[in-house]
Amino acid sequence: MQITQQPTTPVLLENLADTTSLLLKFREDVPNPQRRPLNVALVIDRSGSMAGAPLRYALQAAANFVDRLTADDRLSIVVYDDVVSTLLDAQLVTDKDGIKRMLQGVRAGGLTNLSGGWLQGCELVAKHKTDQHVNRVLLLTDGQANNGITNPAILINTAAKKAEEGITTTTLGFGSHFEEDLLIGMARAAAGNFYFIQSLDDAADVFGIELDSLKAIAAQNLTVTLTPINATEIGDVLSLARQEAQSDGRMVLHLGDVYENEDKVLGLQLRLPALPTGAHQLLHVAYRADAIRNGSIEAIAGEHTVQVTAGSIEAVAVASDGGVMLELARLRIARDKERAVDLADAGKHAEAEALLHQLVAELTAKGLHEHFEIAEEIDQINHYAQRIASRHLDNESRKELRDQAFQGRRARVDLAGRGVSVDQAAHALPVVSEPGTGVELVCFREGGKLRVRVVSAGFDDLNIQFPRAIRAEGAHYIVEELERSADGTFYRAKGTITRLVRPGETDPLAGGHSGSSRSRSTGSTSARAAKPAATLADLEETDTIGSGILIQCVKDGSKLRARVVSDGFDPNWNMRFPRGIRDESTLFVVEQVNTAPDGKSYIASGEIKKFVQTT
Repeated sequence: MQITQQPTTPVLLENLADTTSLLLKFREDVPNPQRRPLNVALVIDRSGSMAGAPLRYALQAAANFVDRLTADDRLSIVVYDDVVSTLLDAQLVTDKDGIKRMLQGVRAGGLTNLSGGWLQGCELVAKHKTDQHVNRVLLLTDGQANNGITNPAILINTAAKKAEEGITTTTLGFGSHFEEDLLIGMARAAAGNFYFIQSLDDAADVFGIELDSLKAIAAQNLTVTLTPINATEIGDVLSLARQEAQSDGRMVLHLGDVYENEDKVLGLQLRLPALPTGAHQLLHVAYRADAIRNGSIEAIAGEHTVQVTAGSIEAVAVASDGGVMLELARLRIARDKERAVDLADAGKHAEAEALLHQLVAELTAKGLHEHFEIAEEIDQINHYAQRIASRHLDNESRKELRDQAFQGRRARVDLAGRGVSVDQAAHALPVVSEPGTGVELVCFREGGKLRVRVVSAGFDDLNIQFPRAIRAEGAHYIVEELERSADGTFYRAKGTITRLVRPGETDPLAGGHSGSSRSRSTGSTSARAAKPAATLADLEETDTIGSGILIQCVKDGSKLRARVVSDGFDPNWNMRFPRGIRDESTLFVVEQVNTAPDGKSYIASGEIKKFVQTT
């Protein structure tokens, strides 16, 4: 394995105690890649909240995943709600059509026993685990762990233990109700990946990205030990890594997988003493990993000493490396996004906002705003800073910010910056029916990101820097002018911005503030209990949940009890629900669920329909 060092400034200013950033790259070149067979378990949430389109898309993505496996790969499939079921015991993928038929029969059910499903997947992978396989569990959920083991700390610690046993976990969060801190925590502890599946048609793409990653693994369990030299201190670790500080001042970092012919990046911030003119050693780096060599897995190890030169201010100016600065900026952006969420969670909104604004100021001072990628990031940072300052970092925005931080810290440029939620600011823009003398733009979704391009004639087909807070897929805008960046590679929208909706066209933002949250109990007791048809057979059927709430009837001793299986409610509370239509395991969609006057039970209100699941 090759290791290279790339400091932001190869020559440091002499006789000045300061901080500096350092990029270390680990690379395993594989001239003739030999893909290791996979030993993978798909663990799919089939709880009530997945009912309808989410489950259909998840199962289709799983079917596409099956199609791309080979007869050398071993697959297990687990589905779970309250009950954990092994749909496919671990076996070689020789009958793809048969496996896909099994998937077609999966139906949504009750609560979310995430721990039970995941542990069953781990057990199935463990039965056939060898060093010659890539051993991984892919855990997909759209909800919160509300059955089985629900303590996040226990699940995260268990994920780390499973990783030590050789089983990595990748988590996939679907929609807007899953617990991102739990899924990201499990992925980080297990040295796996995390993906935020923002929309239904993202599912197949995300499964494909993960499968491509699994096929390209050249080494696993990369562990790096850092030993400071000559009063150097490790200020921060910018990259995604599980850290272990040692009592003797060393730091051990677990970096996970290394991919074929691709750099594994480790970004560090160092605090340095004043250094006299000349060469200096700053850091001793030792690494070990399990790599594929000659068709088998071998333990490899190596070491490197980070050295820099201290010199005059003239030498510093000549030696600066813009490319390294850009890579380190990506990692710094991701690190500060993560910190901003942590501060906001702690109620330190002003500190979080100040942190993000300081980041923008530093990026601009370094001239990095003239790179389109960083210009886009600056728009993202300003957007989320405003939301944090106004206490409007809602559920979906928080997921986007956590996802951006995770992907950025693991140096996935293709996945960084994803987010398609629509801010209220987009709805608040003035609307015009004619373009007038302005320039027309359109917003579209690409790779999970909202992009903007020019529609008006006379302009080059370049990227456009445009405020993130007012982007909405399908919306057209009028801006006063487009200004080229200093290097001429992208435009900036300048002046007043309005939305364009021509007469007779459908407004993509019609219907108020966009969001994926369903109606919830307001605590109101004024709504009357629902009065549906007299029998189940008379009840209207639907295959769409929409803004409704999903109810399930379950056996409770000798009685049939109705419970809420949509996320955000307590499934253990009793519910006032018409007895004449109760049927074991049947799902219902109700307009509203209200808290009863006793404060510890629910009332189903409004229209009730029987939910029918389709393939």
